[in-house]
Amino acid sequence: MERTIRLTAAQAMVKWLSVQNTEDGERFIEGIWAIFGHGNVAGVGEALHKYREVFPTWRGQNEQTMAHAAIAYAKTKKRTRAHAVTSSIGPGSTNLVTAAALAHVNRLPLLMICGDVFANRRPDPVLQQIEDFDDGTVSANDCFKPVTRYFDRITRPEHLLTCLPRALAVMTDPANCGPVCLAFCQDVQAEAFEYPESFFEPRVWRIRRPEPDPREVEDVIAAIKASKRPMIVSGGGVLYSGAEAALTDFAARHNIPFVETQAGKGGLSYEDALNFGSPGVTGSACANALAAEADLVVGIGTRFQDFTTGSWTVFGASDRKLVSINLHRYDATKHFAAPCVGDAKVVLEKVSQGLGDTRFGWHDPAARTHWIDTVKTVTAAPSSDGLPSDAQVIGAVQRTSTKDTVAMCAAGTMPGALQVLWLAAQGGYHMEYGYSCMGYEVAGAMGIALADPSKEVICFVGDGSYMMANSELATAVMRKVPFTIVLTDNRGYGCINRLQIECGGAEFNNMYVDSNVETQPEIDFVAHAASMGAHAVKACDIADLEAKIAEARGRDIPSVIVIDTEAVSGTGAGGHWWDVAVPQVGGPERLEKARERYQHNYSKQRIFD
Repeated sequence: MERTIRLTAAQAMVKWLSVQNTEDGERFIEGIWAIFGHGNVAGVGEALHKYREVFPTWRGQNEQTMAHAAIAYAKTKKRTRAHAVTSSIGPGSTNLVTAAALAHVNRLPLLMICGDVFANRRPDPVLQQIEDFDDGTVSANDCFKPVTRYFDRITRPEHLLTCLPRALAVMTDPANCGPVCLAFCQDVQAEAFEYPESFFEPRVWRIRRPEPDPREVEDVIAAIKASKRPMIVSGGGVLYSGAEAALTDFAARHNIPFVETQAGKGGLSYEDALNFGSPGVTGSACANALAAEADLVVGIGTRFQDFTTGSWTVFGASDRKLVSINLHRYDATKHFAAPCVGDAKVVLEKVSQGLGDTRFGWHDPAARTHWIDTVKTVTAAPSSDGLPSDAQVIGAVQRTSTKDTVAMCAAGTMPGALQVLWLAAQGGYHMEYGYSCMGYEVAGAMGIALADPSKEVICFVGDGSYMMANSELATAVMRKVPFTIVLTDNRGYGCINRLQIECGGAEFNNMYVDSNVETQPEIDFVAHAASMGAHAVKACDIADLEAKIAEARGRDIPSVIVIDTEAVSGTGAGGHWWDVAVPQVGGPERLEKARERYQHNYSKQRIFD
C-alpha cells in the first residue's frame, strides 16, 4: 500500500508547487504574490509560512498590480517561468479579473489561487460572498471563467490530485498557454487529507515544440515560391519559440523583408537590414508601403490584431494572399489564411529547407534608411522653447539608451509612439498591447527587472496611467528593485483626446481642462513618488531629462523622472487608419467630415479574402 502524508489541502498545494521544475532545474512557479484576507489567511497563508524557505511569498499592494508584475515576469522569461498570486474571496478576487484578461489576451501563464466560499455552506452567506439567487454554486470567482484558460473550484482536498497537474499542463502548453484560476474554498484549504507521497516527487515540465503537418509545410513552401513580393509579419510567438535566430537566417537566406508587431518588436534588432519596422495603425512608413505592395503576407506567431493590419486595410495588393504560422489553429486560420500549425522555429527551418536557394529582391532598402532618418528627425531635441512632445521624450531616452535598455509601456500615447519611433535593440522592447491595460506600467516594469536584473528597464507612463495604478512603486522600493520611470504629464488623457477629435467629436472629459471640474488639479508627481521611497525628480527640459536618465543608473531603488509635455502632437511620422466607428447621424460639420473619412477607409477593408 502506498505511503501517505497527512497535510491540509493548502499545505499540499504549496508543497506540490515547490517541486514543479523546468528543464533547467528551476521551479516553474518561482513564488507567489500575496495579499491576505479572511478567505485565504488561515489556510493558504499558514501553508505559505510553513514552506516559506522553499517557496517564497512576496507582499504587494493590490491584487491586480501584483498579477501585472507576475505577467511581466513571465513575458520576460518567454513563458518558461511564472508566478502565482493569491487573494481572498471577494474584492481581492475580482481585482484579479482584469489581470486575468490581460494574461489571456497575451497568451501568458499566471496562476491565481483565489479564496472562495465555504464548500460546506454552514456559515452561508459569508463575508464578501456574492449570492446568485438562481444558482447556489456561483461565487465571485465565476467571473474568471471567460478570461482564463483553465478554471477549477476546489471543494474537496483530494481535488488537488487532478486540478494542480491540469493547471501546470495549461501554463506550460505552448498552444493553450494562459492564466489559470483555482477557486479554493476557504474551509477546504484547512481540511486535512492523506496525500500519496508520490504526489510530491519532483516533476519536470517540458515546453513542447509541436511539429507541423508536412502537407501544411508544403503549402507554405508552394505559396512563397509562387509569390513575387512576399513579406513576413513577426509576432510574439517568434520570441516565445526562441526563433529569433531562425527568423534572421530565414529572412537573410531568402532575402525576404519582415516587419514586427507590438508583441514581436525587439525580437530582432532594428539594425537588421531586412527589418522594416512595424506595420499598421502605429506602423512605420516603410513597413506600410511594403504591406501595401506585398502579394504574400506570411504571419509568424501573430494574431493579426487590428492595429497590425490597419483594421485590414494595410495589406492592399489586389493579388494578396495570407499565410499564418501559429501554434494554435484558432489563430492560424483567422481571415481564411492558409494555416501551418506548429512551432515557429521548427516551421521556419522546414520551410527554408524546402525553399532551397529561392531568393527575392523586390523591397527597396533605401525606404528603410529614409525611415530611420525620419525617426531621428521627429525625435530630435526641440530647437525652441515650449513643452516637448512625446516623440521628443522618446528621442531623449533613445539617445541615452544602451544595448541593455528595455523600453516598456502599455497604454495611452506612448505604446503607439514607441512602436513607430523606438529603435529597439534585440530584446530591448516590452509592450503590453494585447489588452492595452492602463496601470500595467509600474508593476510591469518591476516584473521585468525581477526577471532580468541585467537589463536597464525604462518605463514610459503618462499621468493618466500612473494615477490608475502606482502603488507597486512602494513594493519595488521595499524589495530594492531598480528601474526608471519617465512620467509624461500632459494633464489628462491626451491619446484619447486626439482620437476623439479625429472621430469628429468635441474635446470632452479627457483633458482636465475639458472636464466638469471646478478646480484644475495640480498634482505633484515628484512628491507623490518620493513619499513611497522612490528617487523622484522633475526634468525641466529634454536635455535635463537625458542627464537625469543617465544619473539614475546604478541606483538600487526605482527612479521617477517627471516631465511636462504637450498633448496635441502625434508621432509626426508613420501611421495608418484604424477602424473606430463614427456616429452615422447628428453632429456639426466636423463630424460630417469625420464620417466621410471613415467611409472612405471603410470601403478599403478586406475581411474575407
